[in-house]
Amino acid sequence: MIAAIFAAIFGLLVGGGGGFFTGLMQRQQKDKETLKKAEADADGIVKLARTDAKKLIQEAEETGREQLRRANVRFEQESERSRKQFDGEMTRDRERFEDETRRGRAEIERERASQLEGREELKLERESVKTERDEIKRERERLDQRAEQLDTRAIKLDEQEIAYDQKDETLKAWEETLGQQQEDIDNQRYEIAGLTPEQAKEQIMSKLDEELEREKAVRIRTEIEKADIEAKRKSNNIITQAIQRSASEVSAAISVTVVPIPTDAMKGRIIGREGRNIRAFESLTGVDLIIDDTPEAVLLSSFNPLRREVAKLALVELVADGRIHPARIEELVTKSQQEMQNYIRERGDEAALETNVVGLKPGLLQLLGRMHFRTSYGQNVLQHSVQVAHLTGMIAVEVGLDETLARRAGLLHDIGKSIDREIEGTHTEIGATLGKRFGESPEVIDAIANHHDLEQAETLYPVIVAAADAISASRPGARRESLESYLRRLENLEAIANSFPGVNNSYAIQAGREIRIIVEPEKVTDSSATLLARDVANRIEQDMEYPGQVQVTVVRESRAVEYAR
Repeated sequence: MIAAIFAAIFGLLVGGGGGFFTGLMQRQQKDKETLKKAEADADGIVKLARTDAKKLIQEAEETGREQLRRANVRFEQESERSRKQFDGEMTRDRERFEDETRRGRAEIERERASQLEGREELKLERESVKTERDEIKRERERLDQRAEQLDTRAIKLDEQEIAYDQKDETLKAWEETLGQQQEDIDNQRYEIAGLTPEQAKEQIMSKLDEELEREKAVRIRTEIEKADIEAKRKSNNIITQAIQRSASEVSAAISVTVVPIPTDAMKGRIIGREGRNIRAFESLTGVDLIIDDTPEAVLLSSFNPLRREVAKLALVELVADGRIHPARIEELVTKSQQEMQNYIRERGDEAALETNVVGLKPGLLQLLGRMHFRTSYGQNVLQHSVQVAHLTGMIAVEVGLDETLARRAGLLHDIGKSIDREIEGTHTEIGATLGKRFGESPEVIDAIANHHDLEQAETLYPVIVAAADAISASRPGARRESLESYLRRLENLEAIANSFPGVNNSYAIQAGREIRIIVEPEKVTDSSATLLARDVANRIEQDMEYPGQVQVTVVRESRAVEYAR
């Protein structure tokens, strides 16, 4: 039973073990197949993963390259901005440093000059003190010598005084004797001449009066001649000094323009780095830009007023804009030149419109406008031409000539002055050439060419233009006196001259600038003629009002007339 049980158990165990082993083998086989399949799947997944990884790596590399390129661009831009900002700051710092250095050097130079001046003054003062000491020493020596000489002379004078006293007593005795003899001689003269002492004294006094009058006249004439010579000399000196003092101011006034600037720091910006701005400005405008110690101002120097005005416009706009560099300077100078051309054309149009002269060609209007910047003897040439045009028109109406043609000739008579500084020749020759070039009429060309040379004139227009030119060029503000006041002044001059004794007749000549007096030769001598001229001049100065000066001329003439029969 037990054996059977063991056998059953053993059989069960053997059968279970065989089944377990068989199942285990099958499981292993299945696991191998599953493992192969998993390995195959894993290889596929690895291949896909590698493929995806390559794509991701390529995409990441491309993204990284793009981000790196963008970062490089941003870095370069930031670097450029930083570099420009740094350059600007360095430029400003350098300019400030240069300004401070310049001011410091100027201060040091002024201090050195002051010290040198002080040392020179101290040296001069020492030399002056030494000279004064030497002079005092020499003066003392001279005084000592002088005292000795005075003592010697005092002794001699005492001796001479005693001798003079003795001579004086002798002279008194002689005087008494001579007095008695003179009295005897006078009594004998009175008896011979048949005159009383009073009559003799009267004749002597009359003769003395005549001699004194003659002497007075001679002395007065001599003093007047000396005074005239001295007055001429002094007046020449005064005029020369005045010309010398005003010459520089007049020259500056016609060749220099002052341009204000907001601060002195702007001068450094105008000069630019190493002077590039000022060189560009001067080369483009043809004007000298002077930057000196004048506070808040710079100077433009040129004898060409058009260039100076263009430079002024450009510089004012540069200072207002603040961007000062060669390219901007060239841009604004070109713009100012265009604006100036428009301004000149406007002035020419205004002049033609004001004088009612039509049909002028654009080139002629441009030349007419240029005369706005031209002066002649202190008078604006364009304004002068407009005045001449009005005057010629009025004169032409009165004499029966063409008013329109006369106005045109008057307006264009000085057109040559617009370019006479650029072309050789007189303004009349240049103007006539311009008139022919722009197709003006022969009458207008004749007036332009011959208004200063009437002998060559072919028509009457040069004559009326010359008359109008002389009227316009006369002293500004002068008023012509009326005929009544003019005649009254001449009558008063002659009345004053005729009121003096010995005057035969008088004539006011040269529009009252001279009074000529004819005297009676029996009553007025040559000596008293000088006194008469002076007395008449003083009387005119006291009693009359007159422009300029009046010359008084006294004429004394002696005539001997005899007839042969």
